[in-house]
Amino acid sequence: MLAEGLERTGRFVNRHPRSISSAIVLALAGFGATAFGIAPLAPDAADLPSRIVTENVTPEGIEAQLEALAAHELELYRSDLTRASDTADSILRRLNVDDTKAAAFIRTDAVARRLLAGRAGKMVQVRTNAQGELDELIARYAAESNQQFSTHFTRLRIARVDGELRATVETAPLAAQVRMGGGTIRVSLFSATDEAHIPDAVASQLAEIFSTDIDFHRELRRGDSFRVIYEALTADGEPITWHQASGRVLAAEFTNNGTTHAAVWFKDANGKGGYFDMNGQSKRRSFLASPMEFSRVTSGFAMRFHPILQTWRKHNGVDYAAPRGTPVRTVGDGVVDFAGWQNGYGNVVSIKHSNDRTTVYAHLSRIDVRRGQHVDQGTRVGAVGATGWATGPHLHFEVKVRGQQQNPLTIAKASETLTIAPDAKGQFEQLAQNVRAQLQAAETVAGSAMYAE
Repeated sequence: MLAEGLERTGRFVNRHPRSISSAIVLALAGFGATAFGIAPLAPDAADLPSRIVTENVTPEGIEAQLEALAAHELELYRSDLTRASDTADSILRRLNVDDTKAAAFIRTDAVARRLLAGRAGKMVQVRTNAQGELDELIARYAAESNQQFSTHFTRLRIARVDGELRATVETAPLAAQVRMGGGTIRVSLFSATDEAHIPDAVASQLAEIFSTDIDFHRELRRGDSFRVIYEALTADGEPITWHQASGRVLAAEFTNNGTTHAAVWFKDANGKGGYFDMNGQSKRRSFLASPMEFSRVTSGFAMRFHPILQTWRKHNGVDYAAPRGTPVRTVGDGVVDFAGWQNGYGNVVSIKHSNDRTTVYAHLSRIDVRRGQHVDQGTRVGAVGATGWATGPHLHFEVKVRGQQQNPLTIAKASETLTIAPDAKGQFEQLAQNVRAQLQAAETVAGSAMYAE
């Protein structure tokens, strides 16, 4: 019974090494917290009586131990990612599989060949017998259907059945696993999240959530820190590697220049969700700070040397450098006032908003809205281009109030917010209290993404 238990434990550890290591760290953190709370109530250890107990332990002979091992079939698990240059022989060799028949099967079977088809980066796990022959291979990779890419994954299984290898393929749903992590800014937000093994998509969400509190292009400081609780997408319990998709950020804190900003995701009884600070004030404003996801600003709201006219002129907007075709979104609800070509602006969209505010999106490579169309905040209006007097692909963005250009970030920070409905206040306060404790735990494991459950 003991040997069987050890064997099952060994299999689980090989299948889920990340989960086991993370669970051990959190368990130790929990024991540490318990000891801290109890130790002050206990008597001083120096005052307790002590004695030395000696007992002889005689282990079984080596032959008996070997016989016990031989009584159970040895199974080994190994994992790796496929590479663009892989062949059936190279991937099996890298996984320490010594099985020429398995390599031939992968080369010739129509289903098994999909292991090396398409993009590299498939997550491969193999189980072998004591002779190194393949018993089972499971490959997990992005769903082959575009409609299911973000919600499902493909599971390709090659297994030995009745002495013969067989290959099957199926589509399974991704699962969300709550994780926590944190870090300190040394160079950039993305380098800090990379160091903490936090997906880029989470970093982008952080910049979006706190965009009206912090100008991530100019106000980020060395030594700033963050803590985050988020959903990680997993395939059979393993974090996916084939794209940067991740689940939603559930809660976060960002300390910038000594000031800490907090956000928590809250969904009301009607199913409508959003980010709020710990006091129940919505992080979502009527104006977004940026018409694109987090990106590098090349020209801010200030004087600049015009690259074509060769003179110093006031730059009444913000330029966002981005690859051609990058989606451009409207920063607020409104009505399209103009959509077409306009001299130096090239392809340009102008949108009228409430309170005599107008936004302008210029140099677009394409326009996706029409004049008179009602648009909601976040609606795609076009894509980054280099039309008009642009010297390279970028978006020129303007905000006007009563016809006068204004700093977009200033307008976003001053725009209207929402608050938690009175009947949901108690539920939110309970959630906020739990989140504070979890974020404190995230701070203790800053520098690595850990499981929060």
